[in-house]
Amino acid sequence: MTSAVAYYRVSTQRQGRSGLGIEAQRAAVARFAEAEGMIILQEFTEIETGKGADALDRRPQLTAALALARQLKCPVVVAKLDRLSRDVAFIAGLMVQRVPFVVAELGADADPFMLHLYAALAEKERRLISERTKAALASRKTTGMKLGNPTNTAEAAAKGRKMSIREANRFAQTVLPVIASIQRSGITSLRGLAIALNSRGVRTARNGRWQVSNVRNILARQASAKLLL
Repeated sequence: MTSAVAYYRVSTQRQGRSGLGIEAQRAAVARFAEAEGMIILQEFTEIETGKGADALDRRPQLTAALALARQLKCPVVVAKLDRLSRDVAFIAGLMVQRVPFVVAELGADADPFMLHLYAALAEKERRLISERTKAALASRKTTGMKLGNPTNTAEAAAKGRKMSIREANRFAQTVLPVIASIQRSGITSLRGLAIALNSRGVRTARNGRWQVSNVRNILARQASAKLLL
């Protein structure tokens, strides 16, 4: 049986005191370890935000987990990738530590390249939510200040549509490599691709679960882009 070190993290003191977030992560890692025939040698628990360039400096338990895993020459197991971070640069920095990471939610076969892709998706998802919120607030402000002016309303709507199309194209470019990887494994039907994306923890551009229609739209956008080249 292989050995591993487990790492759990919650962002707030309330989550830490409740134990709900930590217990859910511990249960997920335990199920994964049992299925993979893995022994968890030691657990490290952290109550700290994952944001900021100095996140690793503020997470001594993660540093300790890395040190022990390096000493024992075993991987660090987390329940979900966001328990490490949603920041691509931070994930890349962890990879430099030369300690393998295993994400229970993604499975044992998710290599560093795939982890970078998933981190990029999570980071993009967070940025899209922020941009949509800012655009909605700006649109409401414009409408409120110039109520009844159809020209400004139409212009704001047109800008909103252009932004939505641009962001949808960017999201498609990010998620298409994941879909291609799934297709190479033999899964080609729309339903099968949706199930595979959901099982890997990938979310849609609106932070939802994948349906057949979502996969169809992404592939159609890819086909349209090829026709425009």
